[in-house]
Amino acid sequence: MTQAIATPPDRRAAQLPRLTYQVAMPEPQTHLFEIELVLEGWQSTTLDLKFPVWTPGSYLIREYERHLQDFSAWGANQQQLLWRKLAKNHWQVAIGQLETVTIRYRLFANELTVRTNHLDRTHAYFNGAATFLYPVGGLEIPLQVTIALPRSDWQVATALPLVNDQGTHKTFQAADFDQLVDSPFEIGTHQLHRFEVLGKSHELAIWGNGNLEPQSILEDFEKIIKVEANLFGGLPYDRYLFILHLTGQGYGGLEHKNSCSLIYNRYGFQQTEKRHQFMQLVAHEFFHLWNVKRIRPKELETFDYDAENYTPSLWFCEGTTSYYDLQIPCRAGIYGRADFLTQLSKEITRYLNTPGRLVQPLAESSFDAWIKLYRAEAHSGNNQISYYLKGEMVSLLLDLKIRAKFDNARSLDDVLQRLWQAFGQPEVGFTAQQLESIIAEVAEENLSDFFHRYLHTTEELPLQTYLQPFGLELRGIVDRAVPHLGLRLATEQGREMVKFTEAQSPAHHAGIDPGDEILALDGIRLAAGQLPDRLRDYQPGDRLTITYFHQDQLQSTTVELADPKPSRYEVAPLKDISPLQEQLLAGWLGAA
Repeated sequence: MTQAIATPPDRRAAQLPRLTYQVAMPEPQTHLFEIELVLEGWQSTTLDLKFPVWTPGSYLIREYERHLQDFSAWGANQQQLLWRKLAKNHWQVAIGQLETVTIRYRLFANELTVRTNHLDRTHAYFNGAATFLYPVGGLEIPLQVTIALPRSDWQVATALPLVNDQGTHKTFQAADFDQLVDSPFEIGTHQLHRFEVLGKSHELAIWGNGNLEPQSILEDFEKIIKVEANLFGGLPYDRYLFILHLTGQGYGGLEHKNSCSLIYNRYGFQQTEKRHQFMQLVAHEFFHLWNVKRIRPKELETFDYDAENYTPSLWFCEGTTSYYDLQIPCRAGIYGRADFLTQLSKEITRYLNTPGRLVQPLAESSFDAWIKLYRAEAHSGNNQISYYLKGEMVSLLLDLKIRAKFDNARSLDDVLQRLWQAFGQPEVGFTAQQLESIIAEVAEENLSDFFHRYLHTTEELPLQTYLQPFGLELRGIVDRAVPHLGLRLATEQGREMVKFTEAQSPAHHAGIDPGDEILALDGIRLAAGQLPDRLRDYQPGDRLTITYFHQDQLQSTTVELADPKPSRYEVAPLKDISPLQEQLLAGWLGAA
């Protein structure tokens, strides 16, 4: 019998670890953050630290750790500690019996998107996943973050609560690392607009200049907030922050539990269509504070920051949200029925002009987000479909199915409300089966065949069948004078470059690839933007000789032109809409 040897009690065993960060930016123009992490009372002789490789809401391994440099570890009295790197995002420090360990590193930040970091002489913006190392086994430790401002006129906007304000040093509290990741920071001389909706505090931080008139935008923000709050029965926060970056180019948003980040064209607010697009973006990201941040798939209930988090349900997380980002501004009175149908027509056009819808099932698109959606290449349109886009189409079908069956007394709204009560409020993740079950319960119908066809196969969606009860028809707009070739060109420095070759098209069968330069059609030089007009001189079945450069080698090939295809699709009311159809349509989209 082996006798157990008593282990001396660890002198730090009764202590709870304490974790604090400091983010400094003494020379913003260098794009370098200086990060300090202080850990007290760590109950091990080694400290393992990792850097997240992705951020929730953006499903791609982004390798944030590639921007980290100048890593060092310190004990008391400037004692430098030994450390080693075990993997691309994993550092291990020998700390022995030290009570306090300080980690320092610098982080390069010069990528302005909603999911990365940007630091220059005008401002600092950072996301937690792209900024902070975390101790392995310490994700649940409460923590504080101090921002050391480079100038006294800079201010800080974040959803985290301020717990200490010492002028140029402002300290914020986070319940754990997840909350830190979920709370981006905007730091600088941004505009800050405060407003109240339904008794809750809201802020809009605007960095950049353009033709935005904040007051008119805030009025629309308030409308969107009220409509979405009404759908879910109130607002699940005390304070919410919108961060808006105005740039010359770029578009996007990233949702967080009590905030969101938005990036939009600085001159995109006076032209009606662009303004509507911006309000759809706002509606989308704000909707996510329910659908995704609180109502979320089981696979995303607990985040693994070290690897992919696979789920087949992003079609609902993003696709249903995309469907509602068209609906919400319409319900809010920001635009009307005709504008909604115009926007829906554009979405359907994108969907039906994507050949990949006939190759990749929707659930697979969700599961493979990590290797496909965010890694678009020239062939992507032929072999994949966005779960945003097809998920939006499937959500449309489900909403119309339920509305038609119950004369608008039920809708997809009821599905979301039940999900909110069952999963969102308690913050428990749903399985794909539970999601489908709740949708079927609301529809009072066995939908297993529906889900099999439209989530797990590439069968065409019966859009016209579902639109017809609402007095709408889907029309394909075809330019009969332009036979189909299957090339999408772009003019680059005076050259006509192939950007996309449609699968199974005449150009595809002829071997013309993206990256090729088109020179001439039937021996006559092709000038910039001339392709559609030149094709008008031909008929389907005609043979056309194309001269082009392929990998710098002069090539010539002959293609047989095909029948014209719809260039766009339009959802429009039937000429003879019945009273029942008009009633259903008005119940869905309001009066004309």
